[in-house]
Amino acid sequence: MEKQAYMNGKVNGNGAVKGSNANGHGRRTAVQADYVWMAGDLVPFERATVHFLNPTLHYGPGVFEGIRCYATPRGPAVFRGREHMQRFLHSAHTLGVLDFPYNLDELMTAVCLTVSANRFEECYIRPMMYFEGPLGLNLDAYTPVVAVAAWPWGAFLGEEKLETGVRMMVSSLTRMHPNASMTKAKISGQYVNSILAKTMAVRAGFDEAVMLDPEGYVAECTGENLLLIRNNVIYTAPRATILEGLTRDTILTLARDAGYQVVEERLSRDQLYIADEVFVCGTAAEVVPVREIDYRPVGSGKSGPITKHIQQLFYSAVRGEHPRSEEWLDYVVAEACTVI
Repeated sequence: MEKQAYMNGKVNGNGAVKGSNANGHGRRTAVQADYVWMAGDLVPFERATVHFLNPTLHYGPGVFEGIRCYATPRGPAVFRGREHMQRFLHSAHTLGVLDFPYNLDELMTAVCLTVSANRFEECYIRPMMYFEGPLGLNLDAYTPVVAVAAWPWGAFLGEEKLETGVRMMVSSLTRMHPNASMTKAKISGQYVNSILAKTMAVRAGFDEAVMLDPEGYVAECTGENLLLIRNNVIYTAPRATILEGLTRDTILTLARDAGYQVVEERLSRDQLYIADEVFVCGTAAEVVPVREIDYRPVGSGKSGPITKHIQQLFYSAVRGEHPRSEEWLDYVVAEACTVI
């Protein structure tokens, strides 16, 4: 991949950030970092704030991404960063933003600078576009603002669940109709749908919820795509009503490379019950087996052999140990904040 230098932030030659150090000052939350990139500047963590009278806070318009940076033998590397940021741009376009302030290279600069400034070897990265402007419902009255945060974040569904698997229920809440909202965009306010379903599942004693589409077919989970295995064939829902996850695309590519048959077709709820294996995938969750759905054990009730193989392929890819790694990883060089 052609080397591209991203140097549009306030970082000096040895990777240090100009300005005061936020370490040890102010109230910390569960998210730990020293700096956040906001509208072109790296600012101390505690100063990365927005005003209470903010249209995104009140009404939910805004878009975001979730990206991971992994430790590799060549140093920290952002996994499929450019594809994530391209989807970020697509989300803003789908939402209806007419004048977006950054291009793809500039967004990758912000991601690189954020990881480098915080000196992370491995982290989760959260770009977000929010709006400033009046409290009204006209998007054209707002001004888009972009920020990027990064912090260490382990497995979203729990480290132990990567091995033992999760318990899920089918939610009574439906994945949003594509004519009610834009299902191809990671729009902030749309995640209330997921929050409601996830909260109900956790209160009922489950780890996660399966969302059905408006016609009653399996769509996805609240924050992950879902795949099932039957007779050594990997099945997943078609793309029309789901968020087209980049981890999902990674898994399908690796599976086909490994010789598995992959089928994208409508899936009914009871196909989950009789599957040999089920697993979910996403940037935050990574690849997690499912051991039970609606009180019914999936297969043997443990992580199956194909799920384990897919997990191994995935982790070899994100850590720079797979033939696909070179095309999917952007290696962050702290000294020059360069993506190779």
